[in-house]
Amino acid sequence: MIVKSENAQKRNFLGVDFVLLAHGQESMVTKMLYKKEDNVPFHSHPNEQSGYVISGKYRIEFEGNDQMIGPGDSYTIFREVKHRIEIIEPGEVLDIFSPPRQDYL
Repeated sequence: MIVKSENAQKRNFLGVDFVLLAHGQESMVTKMLYKKEDNVPFHSHPNEQSGYVISGKYRIEFEGNDQMIGPGDSYTIFREVKHRIEIIEPGEVLDIFSPPRQDYL
């Protein structure tokens, strides 16, 4: 699958804007568009999640990790692990989910 930028699908989930990029049977790529006022409380899902910070500054918490992350940093959160992110400075994060998040489609 190829998704040209003009065909990427803008979405919103629980108040957070994101762009649904390429997705297949086993994985999904999204670009999260975090605003200062966004709130991502502790939650979990049946998808492994890996992310790469493009811009902005965030505090991420999961499994004993509580760190500030910024451009160039990346992370992986295993399935069913409770996690949260606090937006310190707005920006963009590329998130990859496996399997795809059905609630994002």
